[in-house]
Amino acid sequence: MSSSKVIWVLSLMTFLYDLHVSGCDENCGDKPVFSPAHLIVKYGDPASASCTACQRECINNIVNLEHSVGDTETNGTLLSWTVDSLKEWELSLQCYYSNASDYQCCTKLPLTIYKPPDNVSFSFGNNTGPLMINTLYTLECTIENVAPIGNVEAVFYKDGNPFGQVMKTLLEDKKPTTQSFPLSRILFEYDNGSEYWCESVFKLKSEGQQPPPVVRSQRSTAIVHYKPKLQVIRDEDWVTINEEEKLQLNCTSVGNPSPSYNWTLPSGRLSPSRSSVFTIKSVAVEHEGKYTCVVSNDYGTVPVEFNVEVRVSYLVYIRVGLVIAVAILVIIVAFVYLRYYKNNQRGEYNLRDALRFRKRHTSVPTVE
Repeated sequence: MSSSKVIWVLSLMTFLYDLHVSGCDENCGDKPVFSPAHLIVKYGDPASASCTACQRECINNIVNLEHSVGDTETNGTLLSWTVDSLKEWELSLQCYYSNASDYQCCTKLPLTIYKPPDNVSFSFGNNTGPLMINTLYTLECTIENVAPIGNVEAVFYKDGNPFGQVMKTLLEDKKPTTQSFPLSRILFEYDNGSEYWCESVFKLKSEGQQPPPVVRSQRSTAIVHYKPKLQVIRDEDWVTINEEEKLQLNCTSVGNPSPSYNWTLPSGRLSPSRSSVFTIKSVAVEHEGKYTCVVSNDYGTVPVEFNVEVRVSYLVYIRVGLVIAVAILVIIVAFVYLRYYKNNQRGEYNLRDALRFRKRHTSVPTVE
């Protein structure tokens, strides 16, 4: 067939199709009914649908099902359409009947041809440096080569929990396209280490048909930088402690990068300790004063002050009293012992006399 004849045939088909469409009444009473009422087909898959042209009004009239691909079979007022592989994005199916006066009653089959995305990716927008707290970022879910884009929803997740959805319902492209779905979000310190991702979800009325698959992006761990923040709860800056007790000053903080610690002692000199907890095993009066812990990382510095008051303690008095009491007891025992030993050498011993402090004269016994 020559090219001119092919063009003529195609033009005729287009004319007839436009004629049917323009003269078709979609509000007639006994209108054709499709099954399923809305056909959803994956691009390249086989598809089928049937149409009951009417219940009573089209008997002995012309019935037909307009289509550009596939095959049809007619059995009375029942028309069946099948295609082995649906690869036409602009497909239209119209079932109608017409009478002798060319009146047409028709129904168009709502048809959605979808294609799952080739890839779904998640990113924190155009950010190339470290993420910062209290900063608004545009999270992006990029869905590649998907159709129809107007029926696609991007769902954002954090640690397994959805927190946002974005659709572009105004886009009417039927053929595959690539789009980025943005979502604004402020990040905080508790977002550090959380896993983010997004999913491509088709929002289609499947009406019993198998819904299109969900495609998930890669997981991205949020590395959020922030200056140190004191982790321990402090009631007040003053610390009162008894002498000889254990002193512990705690300035443990969180931050990213991990913070460093520097201690300044009451004497004004720096402590060699780089720990978040400063310890003195047995505190004394000379340890009294102000201690300063400087917590810092690349994004800020936090000074934490402790004013330590040491109490000349009751335990010390008790110990001194015990020492004095023991010393007195030792002196008494020594004195009694010495007195006993001296009198025993003379052959006389009296405890009452031994405790007396004045001298006593006794006569020497005579032997008869």
